Formats: sequence, structure tokens, C-alpha cells
Amino acid sequence: MIKKSNKYKYITGKQITDPGSGTRVYDIVGTRLPSVTTILGATKNQDFIKKWKAKVGEANAERIKNHSASRGTCMHKYLEHHVLGTNIIDLTPIGQEARPMADKIIEVGLTPVDEYYGSEVMLHYPGLYAGATDLICSHNGMETVVDFKQSNRPKREQWIQDYYLQISAYAMAHDYVYGSQIKQGVIMICTPDLYYQEFKIEGNQLRKCKHEFLKRLDMYNELQEKKKDPEVLTPLLKTFEEDK
Repeated sequence: MIKKSNKYKYITGKQITDPGSGTRVYDIVGTRLPSVTTILGATKNQDFIKKWKAKVGEANAERIKNHSASRGTCMHKYLEHHVLGTNIIDLTPIGQEARPMADKIIEVGLTPVDEYYGSEVMLHYPGLYAGATDLICSHNGMETVVDFKQSNRPKREQWIQDYYLQISAYAMAHDYVYGSQIKQGVIMICTPDLYYQEFKIEGNQLRKCKHEFLKRLDMYNELQEKKKDPEVLTPLLKTFEEDK
């Protein structure tokens, strides 16, 4: 069990599916905001995905995706309960597959966590975007955003750039709303054969990824506006600089 700190009082909201677009949005105090993952998904280069689907076949790709998503959900649930100091038992095959993966992350990844501020925290940047991060904590004495990931195979850093953008967006939102100074993001990944990887983002790299996410947010807003109106939205990078 990890020590809980009440340093931050988090705003709650709810995740819903927008009836018009079918995309995931967050309702924060009556305002609907696009999710970070929706923004990144809509603006990413799809070439790799298309090649992979062509290689393994559409049906097999869908099966792999669904299995991975279910396993990831179970793994996250185990980790959430561990952080909260509660227990969960899942005797389903997918639950039994996910449990050792969660245990590996607990054993290796969560050891440096001194205390946590929130688990499964809903974050938002007012008027721009929202999302839910797995853990906000003190990691080796530094305020940190943590995201848990599962993967079918080990990752190379060049493959996880959107993970960096995702965690940077969460850090930016947390700092803006709660007046914090998130110093780093930590991505903890485990494969089914229990190969653990950890990627950290901090300093100039974190700042660059915040800028890159805002560019992707501009792209997303332009795509949404073009569906309704050809007029392009004002870029947001200047706004970010003014907020700093």
C-alpha cells in the first residue's frame, strides 16, 4: 500500500461518447472536452497500422487489438486496487494473464513511489482537452505523472512518441489547473512474458512534447472545424507561451 497525500483536491467529471462524432469526450462541470487519446488518435500517421493490418489480416488484427485492450483493462484494475490498498480477484483467463504483469509493475516500477496524490485522475485543460491518467505521485521525490501500459512485445523509444505526448498533455493540464510543477512523466510497460520497461520524460524533452501536443491539438481542431466550416481555428502555441 502506498501512502496517500491529500495535497490536491481533484475535480471530477465523467467520460461519455459524443453522439454526433462517436468519439470519447469528457464532461467537466457541464463542458464537453475531447480526450487526449482521441486527439492523438485522430492526428497520428496511420501508415504503420495499415501495414500491420495488411500483414496479419483485418480479422486477426481486430482479435489481437480486442484481447490486448481487455488485458490492459484488467492490468490497470489490479494496479489501481494496489495503489488504493484494496484487493481484487479476477479468475477469468484474461484476469489471470494480467495479474503477473501488474505484479511486475508493482515490484519494479512502483518501488520509487513515495506517496500518491491521486489514482485514475481525471484531468483537463479548460476549454481545450481532458483525459484520465493512471497515477499522480511523488516518484523519487519528484511530482510525477505515471501511465501504465501493456504491450505484446518490448517497445523501442521511437515507437512511443504518442505516449510521451499523452503524458505531457496530462502534466500540462495538472500544472495549469492545480498550480503544480510536474517535473517528469514515467511510462511503465510490461509484456505478457513479464518483460518490464520504463521510459522517463523530463526537462527540455517534456517541454518540447508539450509544444508538440499543442500542434496536434491544433490539427485536431482544424479537422473538426473543416467538418463544419472551412475556417481554421487560431493556433494555440501562443496561448501556451502566455500561460507560462
